[in-house]
Amino acid sequence: MSFLSHTRRLLAAVAAAGILTLCAGTGAIAATPTPSPSPAAPGSAEPGSADDDGPQFYSGLSVDVSGDVDGDVYASGQNITISGDVTGDVIAAGQSITITGTVDGNVRLAAQDVTIEGEVSRSATVFAATLTVADTGSFGDDIVGAVGAVTIDGEVGRDLFVNVGDLTIDGFVGGDVTYFSDDEAQIAPGAVDGDVTQVEPPEPAEPEEVSPVAAFVGWFLGLLYALVSLSLFTLLAGLLFPRLLRRVTDQLVPSPWKALLVGFVAAICVPFVLLFLLVTFVGAPLALVGIVVWFLMILATFVYSAFYLGRLLLRDAQRPVVMALVGGVILITALQIPWLNIFVWLAMVFFGLGAQLLAAYDRRPWRTTRGADAAPPASPPAPAWPAAPPPAAPGLPAPPSGIPDAPGSPPPPAAPDAPPPVRPPA
Repeated sequence: MSFLSHTRRLLAAVAAAGILTLCAGTGAIAATPTPSPSPAAPGSAEPGSADDDGPQFYSGLSVDVSGDVDGDVYASGQNITISGDVTGDVIAAGQSITITGTVDGNVRLAAQDVTIEGEVSRSATVFAATLTVADTGSFGDDIVGAVGAVTIDGEVGRDLFVNVGDLTIDGFVGGDVTYFSDDEAQIAPGAVDGDVTQVEPPEPAEPEEVSPVAAFVGWFLGLLYALVSLSLFTLLAGLLFPRLLRRVTDQLVPSPWKALLVGFVAAICVPFVLLFLLVTFVGAPLALVGIVVWFLMILATFVYSAFYLGRLLLRDAQRPVVMALVGGVILITALQIPWLNIFVWLAMVFFGLGAQLLAAYDRRPWRTTRGADAAPPASPPAPAWPAAPPPAAPGLPAPPSGIPDAPGSPPPPAAPDAPPPVRPPA
């Protein structure tokens, strides 16, 4: 529990440091330009000996405010030292902050290590890993903050209100001490003029044990709800889009492993492409549209997978509504089984995405058919005259064709071995 408390305090200190740094940078941009101190060396900022009026802004690897400032001080850097006299407030964020001068206003500090060796006339708000108030340091009013370890050897005029891990008071606190901690503070006799209150963080409530019967009932109700709701969804899809379901799942019937491979590669590559487009200025609108389309495609994988299962089980011999409903019931049940549902869900997504992408590729608008540019084959010419009528039966005259022979056309061949006509007796 103590480790968790320390972690929360450290995270709070880091977040506060980021907020203060952002606020200081925003204020520096928005404020009216003021004479800023010229750095004495690269990565450092040191003001001149003359007094600086108005708010002053400092940033760099190492910041040392050694002159007097008639106004507020905003500083950000790795190592910050306030050794001059400041008539206003000090707002600073960095890795280590040390105040050895005099501050007539308040201090708002966020850092890993904060050391106060000078005099602060008013109150302090501190977010840090360690806060040390030396025997030469003092505060006129209160100290409020979240700190991992607090050591007070100096003087605090009024109250101390901190969320802390380790608290040590060997100096003097003129008011009350309220600290949130699992560990009891080490306070010297007579070091606190008011009351000392320790507030222990509440322990997390232990989860209640659920009986097997209640767990089974909950699982069954969830399964029943999923069956009803998703079955209605698949039923509606089978009624409205039977041709679309059949066209997409046709990609799974001959080569399901090809669709699986395409869906797996797309599930890995497409999110990175959309993210890349999203961070660019030109491709951001396209990325937003792509995200919506990709999300709808993932949702549609359930319907296509259910219809494909129904086609396999019923051998494509039932109506699309029946096949979608039967496959949906099986898929929903499999998704409710622990551990198995992970593999079922992955297979559903990969197969469904691959089938949709392959179906879209088959219907691409730039698709060309092999031999489309070649001339169509010439149809055989129609005969100028109808074919000769079938030969008549033996003993009967041939039926007239009704069409005279063309000039110069050869006579029709006679039937082979035809007997001569027989005249009837007179």
